[in-house]
Amino acid sequence: MVRLAAELIWKSPHFFNSIKERELDLRGNKIAVIENLGATEDQFDTIDLSDNEIVKLENVPYLSRLGTMLINNNRITRINPNIGEFLPKLHTLVLTNNRIVNLVEIDPLASLPKLQFLSLLDNNITKKANYRLYVINKLKSLRVLDFKKVKYMERLEAKNLFNSKEVVEEIQRTLAKTFSPGETPNVSEASEEQQTPKVVAPTPEQIIAIKAAIVNSQTLEEVARLEKALKSGQLPEDLKSLNDAIMLDNVDEKHEDVIRDDKVQADGESINTQEQKNTESVSMEQVCVHFAMCLSIFILYLCGKSSFLDNAYVSCLFPVVIYCAITMFLSELF
Repeated sequence: MVRLAAELIWKSPHFFNSIKERELDLRGNKIAVIENLGATEDQFDTIDLSDNEIVKLENVPYLSRLGTMLINNNRITRINPNIGEFLPKLHTLVLTNNRIVNLVEIDPLASLPKLQFLSLLDNNITKKANYRLYVINKLKSLRVLDFKKVKYMERLEAKNLFNSKEVVEEIQRTLAKTFSPGETPNVSEASEEQQTPKVVAPTPEQIIAIKAAIVNSQTLEEVARLEKALKSGQLPEDLKSLNDAIMLDNVDEKHEDVIRDDKVQADGESINTQEQKNTESVSMEQVCVHFAMCLSIFILYLCGKSSFLDNAYVSCLFPVVIYCAITMFLSELF
């Protein structure tokens, strides 16, 4: 890291560039802070601070001649809000490949009355929604943005989009807070947040254990302690064993319920199987009876053709004997 001292400014190359402007070359010196630019005595049209480690665009003295600043490949995250008061004739600003993130961080550039050429390529700000329209609307004198000419239709679109205050406020609300160098976090608040225990809702088992202890308590101090534990959901040490016992009882009850359900299910399946067998046997018996009746009628029909049934006694007894014989035979068969 090198300090931008007056000696460095005097020893740095200075020359007339291709457009006949007097330029000071301060590239690649690992400069972290802009300072002592008053040593230039406002004798340059262009100052090149590229390839350094500059974090903020600030500490610029009043330079009425300076028209171009090249600050690409640095680490710029913030811009001095009053930069326009010190650079009244600045018309070209190159901030390519820096660390500008939020849209509002380019608002200070609106104070530059003659800014016409601006480059913000390779900054995270270019990934924001409506980035180009926002910059065009904010910088009225801008003619070229990111090496692309600003068109008249873009100006109209930007004006219509950002004309209402609601849109601007919505953009500002969605901006993420960025860290600025030199800003230190509040350590006390962070430590308090870490030390403060989070309130956790008590489980049903803990509530049962605490309520049982409150009922059995004998002093007001013990009741107050248990009520505090009930609100915080954290069991005292003397109640943890009771809570564990309740949880074990619940586990045993659930296990017994599962065993009971399995047994009932098995009994139900056996009953269903027995009923199915009984139904099958009844249906088989009915088939046998119907078949025996049909066969008996057929035999009687055949016997009716002969003179065997001429006797009245034989004609009455013979069908019964035939039916019983056929039924017994089919029962033994099935």
